[in-house]
Amino acid sequence: MSQSFAKNTFNSLKNKAEKALHRSLDQHVKLAVTGLSGSGKTAFITALVKHLTSQADDKNLPFFDVMREKRHIATKIVPQQALTIPTFDYTNALSALLPVEGEPTWPASTERINTLRLAIKYQSNSGLRGHFAPQSTLYLDIIDYPGEWLLDLPMLEQSFADWCELQYSLLQQTARNEKAKPFLTALAELDLSASVDESKLADVAALYQQLLVGLKKDTKLAMLQPGRMLMPGELKGAPLLQFFPVANVPNDITEGSNLAHLKKRYKAYVKEVIKPFYEQHFRHFDRQIVLVDVLSALNEGSETLHEQSRVINQLLAHFNYGEAGFFKRLFKPNIDKLLFAANKSDHISAQYHKDLALLLDSIVHDQTNHLKFEGVQIETMAMSSICATEPRQVAEKGQQLACIYGKPLGEQEWLTYLPPQPPSRLLNKQEWPKQGFEFLSFSPLPCPDKRLKHIRLDHVMQYLIGDKLT
Repeated sequence: MSQSFAKNTFNSLKNKAEKALHRSLDQHVKLAVTGLSGSGKTAFITALVKHLTSQADDKNLPFFDVMREKRHIATKIVPQQALTIPTFDYTNALSALLPVEGEPTWPASTERINTLRLAIKYQSNSGLRGHFAPQSTLYLDIIDYPGEWLLDLPMLEQSFADWCELQYSLLQQTARNEKAKPFLTALAELDLSASVDESKLADVAALYQQLLVGLKKDTKLAMLQPGRMLMPGELKGAPLLQFFPVANVPNDITEGSNLAHLKKRYKAYVKEVIKPFYEQHFRHFDRQIVLVDVLSALNEGSETLHEQSRVINQLLAHFNYGEAGFFKRLFKPNIDKLLFAANKSDHISAQYHKDLALLLDSIVHDQTNHLKFEGVQIETMAMSSICATEPRQVAEKGQQLACIYGKPLGEQEWLTYLPPQPPSRLLNKQEWPKQGFEFLSFSPLPCPDKRLKHIRLDHVMQYLIGDKLT
């Protein structure tokens, strides 16, 4: 046995032993930041890192126990262990929010999976950690990935025929039908039973991709599959992405036909793209936050909000959940705490935050009941990782109105605005108000003191990692 081989083997065993010890002492947590596109994942991670590294005090984070008890020593960004995953670009994201010159802007959305590792040093006050050393370090791996990739998870359990039935029926709905006409016309002209014509399949697939991209840009519809068509990356132009839904898939498909190739590509996409992503990442999370932009969905109406609810509940069925005890953490980590956060709560008056949280709770109710049965702790919350407005009291006809003040997104003028009250539960079409809802989106607030403001981010921290910092 060579000396180098023995050394490599020793280092490998040492690394595995250290990982096991960290898990047994709760010194290593993988936090999944998930949500549909536009839910504010990048802003959330940026705010989380900023508050832990340079705004970490009991006045700023009073409901985060380690801060309130003044046991937090310091937090810093450290090199990640996942060397094949790009690093979350914290510097550029923070520069967008806190520019040296000019107006602040929202950081760019996630276009790939990325990660960031934080080392949180704190004073231990109890348990096994306190016995070994008065000071401990929690390593927090934050994993962020595009919401578009998240959308593909339900396809793991769908056949091509099942997927087509669902997606084709969606194209008949009001929210999609008008935009879908070019694709549906081309599809009607395609002879699916004819011998494969890859050029024609590519042309129709391009129209379907244009449809999905247009729906993402102009709506808040959640069920847009395949997700990689929206953000193909290295798969751009690959036949693997050149498939689309059709009507009435027969049981007997002619070998070598256009339809046979669509089915073949669908199965390859599930096997080569979705399954590895699920196996390599989704199965290994410890804690999870699901960010939801409920207000934008309300703006578009009942159909969009109900679709968002269905998609979220479908997605949750594919995460590995379960109560994580001492030995289970060593050998099979599971998500044992899950937080649903209705982001952008500063876009409504504080008195309506409870309504927003209750609405989100009703959106995710179906799946949460099952997860609670499996021993998962679940919470819903209204929060803002980064405040874009300020509260304002306006006197009108002898009444005090709870308004907000900010600069609407894409506008130059600042506005004092009285937002509507969101419903406290999921409404059906008959209950939906005729005038609908109109919630504004805002640009981030300027911060001359270089300190970001938040709503309940400390509650989020306490729920997700507070028990690991005792």
